[in-house]
Amino acid sequence: MNERMKKHRKIYFCITALLLMILLAGCTGSKDEEAHQPSNQASAVQTDEKHTEPEERTKIRKDEAEPTKAANNTSSAEEKSKEDNVLAAYSSEKIEYARVWLQLGPNQEIDELNVRHIAAGEPINSNDDTSASYPENVTQLAGSRLVDGSVTYHGNGDGTIHVYNVPLRWDSADDIEKGVMREVTESIIKNRKTVYVDTGDDEKIKRLIDIMMIH
Repeated sequence: MNERMKKHRKIYFCITALLLMILLAGCTGSKDEEAHQPSNQASAVQTDEKHTEPEERTKIRKDEAEPTKAANNTSSAEEKSKEDNVLAAYSSEKIEYARVWLQLGPNQEIDELNVRHIAAGEPINSNDDTSASYPENVTQLAGSRLVDGSVTYHGNGDGTIHVYNVPLRWDSADDIEKGVMREVTESIIKNRKTVYVDTGDDEKIKRLIDIMMIH
């Protein structure tokens, strides 16, 4: 009986020892996994950083390049605008004179465009005391020759002008019956026309400005 009990105890101790060895082996494996896990995570972080950094550097370079590209585009647009606008160097008054002559001037083949300002209250025919007077300031445009004709107008500031049908040269007062000049000049005022001025061709306008003489 004692021998059997001893045998059982021996088997029990063996089983217990085997279980302890299995448990110890399991714990050791877990610790090894835990020990390796931070390293794996660190590797993953480093891998992410390696993948992220080039992308960020590319994005930064792209962001730095975009303002330069935009600035170059703006500069090119401004230069093109200046090239297209050949009248940018001229005053609005000179451009107006040239546009009016380009549209209404009797002769476009002139070698000189003379500009003369006449104040309101000045006689329409300065050589006749009976002449009616201009009701507003006017501008008279004329070539260098009598055959070039003339344009007398008042700018309204809204793209339109009042055009007065005034001859460049009047007949002598001695040749006109008394009181006739008054009627003629009053008729000029009464029959003035409102005309819309076109923008015209920039190159032709520039040519007229270049031969313009303002008195």
